[in-house]
Amino acid sequence: MLLAFQGAVAQGVLWGIMVLGVYITFRLLDIADLTVDGSFALGGCVCAVLIVERGVNPLLGLVAGLLVGVVAGAVTGLLNTLFDIPAILAGILTQIGLWSVNLRIMGKANIPLLKNPNIFTGFAKAAGLPQNLATIIIGGIVAASLVAILYWFFGTEIGSALRATGNNEHMVRALGVDTRVTKLIALMVSNGLVGLSGALVCQSQKYADVGMGTGAIIVGLAAIVIGEVLGRLMPGKLRSFSSRLIAAVVGSIVYFLIRAIVLQLGLDPNDMKLLSAIIVALALSVPVVWERQQLRASYLKGGEA
Repeated sequence: MLLAFQGAVAQGVLWGIMVLGVYITFRLLDIADLTVDGSFALGGCVCAVLIVERGVNPLLGLVAGLLVGVVAGAVTGLLNTLFDIPAILAGILTQIGLWSVNLRIMGKANIPLLKNPNIFTGFAKAAGLPQNLATIIIGGIVAASLVAILYWFFGTEIGSALRATGNNEHMVRALGVDTRVTKLIALMVSNGLVGLSGALVCQSQKYADVGMGTGAIIVGLAAIVIGEVLGRLMPGKLRSFSSRLIAAVVGSIVYFLIRAIVLQLGLDPNDMKLLSAIIVALALSVPVVWERQQLRASYLKGGEA
């Protein structure tokens, strides 16, 4: 059971990088970008092909995963900003197109990396650590670095304009900012992180599959909401931007721990998609019910006074 929990934490950290990307579009721009399912698999597929067929260094495979994710985000952004296609529909179109692109890149449905080196096995051998622990350490370093970079970026002029676009697009336009550019940048950064996460997961699980990104947006939304719910339970709550980014990664870890616990209790693995949907529904519903109860309690207290 301990090994299963270590594996869950390892996967949670790596998928947490994807969750950071989803957080940018879902919370900062208020867009549920469905490109994520395709760009996650795209990052993993490109990384696998470069390592297996081209003999590329695994680190360069991660960079390639990030870059192709940026390109995928740019496609969605251009469909939305240049042709006025609604963001959710633009994401769906890109996601559907990426399915064929990923198959074309790999030439088959999946590529194993069992005989090829990756950053996790190399570090594990060098440090004399188990694979899961090595994955947690490397994933934690990458996630912490990205949180720091994002915190810095969103404090810059461009980053502040991006955040303001999500809060009040009309006001930002009145200030002379081209919101089409800010949306495009946000989608590119978001999917770049998603592609990087896909490349990391690909190396961790030692294979790439054309369907490895299916349901990624659900995982991302669930992790974000779980992180926010946990933040509300904390004494000081999560008010700073950096703490919200950290909460997104923590939410991903908790999500995978929940999945591991349920599987240990004997749930059929074929029911995992249903479980994921239930977790998201509960995570989205509980805060609403809680706020209504708090509001009702305040009204009753005011009436008694």
